[in-house]
Amino acid sequence: MEETEKEIESMRAASEEVSRQFKTLIDANDLDSLKHLQLLILGRLQDSNAVLSHFNEYSEHCFAEVSSDFSRNTRMLKSMKSDLDYIFQKLRSMKAKIMATYPDAFPDESTRE
Repeated sequence: MEETEKEIESMRAASEEVSRQFKTLIDANDLDSLKHLQLLILGRLQDSNAVLSHFNEYSEHCFAEVSSDFSRNTRMLKSMKSDLDYIFQKLRSMKAKIMATYPDAFPDESTRE
């Protein structure tokens, strides 16, 4: 048991010595300057975080306002597309029937499909 306590004491003494040596390598003013800069950066990051949080809340509110209109308009556009597809299909069918009955009805090649 005594050897373990001696080892612990020697490790503690060694770590204190290393710590003291590191303190002599770095100037206290430099450490204070670094600490001050870190606090400034922390403040700026907190301000940026607050601005981004506010923007996210605003964006969420705006999205909630327009999402129902967007969904309704999307459904309407899909319905209009299917209606137009049906109309163009009927027009092609009618045009084919007219072309079969009256081949000279559309002399222009640009109207043929």
